Amino acid sequence: MNYVLIFCNSTAGRLIYALNVIQRNDGWKAFCIQGALDFSLIGILSIIATVLANNNISIFAVSTYNTDYILIKNEDYQKSLEILKSIGYDIVDC
Repeated sequence: MNYVLIFCNSTAGRLIYALNVIQRNDGWKAFCIQGALDFSLIGILSIIATVLANNNISIFAVSTYNTDYILIKNEDYQKSLEILKSIGYDIVDC
């Protein structure tokens, strides 16, 4: 089966969706790892995922050529930022 996965902002005031959407899951917020990530860097996403999992926070990770995006359900987003800050990550608004 072929399918297309689309990420879009559904809170921008006007909602635009494809007419043939089979399933959607709203209520996510995202943050990214700031800066370009070289392929020689190992474990960045793994550390973040493990720390959040240990605090019962699920993530949906999207990796691109040079960075990672971490999507978290709205109700856990602020808590996840606080947890990451508490272990030494700098949280910067983009």
